[in-house]
Amino acid sequence: MDSVVEEWLASSGAPSASIAIVQEGRLTYAKAYGAARLKPRVPATLATRYAIDSVSKEFTAAALLLLAEQGKLSLDDRIEKWFPELRAAAAVTLRQLLTHTSGIRDYWPQDFLTPEMTRPTTTSAIIDEWVQRPLDFEPGTEWQYSNTGYVLAAAVVEKVSGETLFDFLQQHVFAPLHMARVTEYSPADAAGAHLSAPLTAADAAAYTRHGLGPVLPAPKEGAGWLFGAGNLAMQPSDLARWDLSLMNRSLLKAQSYDQEFGPVVLKSGRTPDYALGLAVQNIDGRLRVGHAGAGSGFLADNRVWPKDKAAVIVLTNNDWAQPSDLSERIAFMVLAPTPEEARVRDLFQALQHGTVDRRWFSTTGNFYMTSTVLADLRSSLGPLGPARLIELEREAQRGGMTLRRWKILCRAARLEATERSNPDGKFEEFMIARRED
Repeated sequence: MDSVVEEWLASSGAPSASIAIVQEGRLTYAKAYGAARLKPRVPATLATRYAIDSVSKEFTAAALLLLAEQGKLSLDDRIEKWFPELRAAAAVTLRQLLTHTSGIRDYWPQDFLTPEMTRPTTTSAIIDEWVQRPLDFEPGTEWQYSNTGYVLAAAVVEKVSGETLFDFLQQHVFAPLHMARVTEYSPADAAGAHLSAPLTAADAAAYTRHGLGPVLPAPKEGAGWLFGAGNLAMQPSDLARWDLSLMNRSLLKAQSYDQEFGPVVLKSGRTPDYALGLAVQNIDGRLRVGHAGAGSGFLADNRVWPKDKAAVIVLTNNDWAQPSDLSERIAFMVLAPTPEEARVRDLFQALQHGTVDRRWFSTTGNFYMTSTVLADLRSSLGPLGPARLIELEREAQRGGMTLRRWKILCRAARLEATERSNPDGKFEEFMIARRED
């Protein structure tokens, strides 16, 4: 695990990464790597907090689900119930806000801070400027990511509960789950203005770079912009406690989890991979939920496999190197492989040693796997070391065989493998080449 994370830091140039891993329903590993701050250098530790940006949407959605459980609202309520002054957006429902199907224009589609976002704002100002605009589409007909929708959703939480969003979450989520070190990245004052509050000197600083240029301190979002769309900061182990509650269904009622994990269905019948504040995907028959986060100087990746009782969390203080790349490599070590993946893992390892079990191959496959081929594979693949990731990218049928394309990552090489297998499972072909992307 350590070598995989350190390789990613070295190749990406990210200052630090802090990870937490859940296996079999318990936190099994947590460690921080690299520098939380560069000048002067402050090592990242398990106590270092990072902004999680849009992973915060998981908690805003949970707040509305909790209020629904308390009978104080319904997710099918229209926004005009609390904001009657809205125009086209008045007919949007809370559910449409949480599933990004409202049609409300996103105020931050860019990957940098716009001039407006460098200045302070308030929730009211965001609503007046962005929610009052014409909708991008009829609610429920399309899926389009909208930070604006989550600002509005958080505003409803505060109106209904009579508390700030953070205070509500502290009482109903963070305290019950013993998430002791969660903080706001942009807390609100008593007048409702959201004041900029960068993390303390003991926490991670935000960094950016331009192209392949030097690593620089990242600018901070203006006060008020993050709110319910991305306002939380925490350490990975606290986020792991939240993930455990998702897989154990321990905080909300069963009906709430059914809604939270149920992908939205558009009016056309199309089903995007998103539910209530959670991306929801079935990959190789395995349910995965979670969210990514991206802000100025911070990136986050939170992945949960509820049925496997597993989770991988990666938080980092950079905004150019995607932590999802590291999450995939960690998941490769953490999750049990599918049967197809398991046999490819075994075969790749055997080819690195230049010896294979001939029973794995068809007559034609054995014809190709000559001693010369095996010797070349051993000499070229063996020095690459263990695979860091083996991932199925495509599967099709051709010539009565199953065709699979595999991505294989090693420490110093990116490879691709072409597999052709007969109905009896025997390899007709397994050819490896350097990946050129």
